[in-house]
Amino acid sequence: MEFRKSSYSATESHCVEVADVPGASAVRDTKHRDLGVLRFGSPEWRAFIDAAKRGAF
Repeated sequence: MEFRKSSYSATESHCVEVADVPGASAVRDTKHRDLGVLRFGSPEWRAFIDAAKRGAF
């Protein structure tokens, strides 16, 4: 998987990385990569991103 970090968190120490996988997105903690990943189906990930853009969190 090819993980990327948000440009918004470039200077932050608390961030996550995301990788696109077929039909899903994988998320991991940047500081603790060895702890594994969480996978979210594409509809769930899109709902999260849309809610974050609306400021729902």
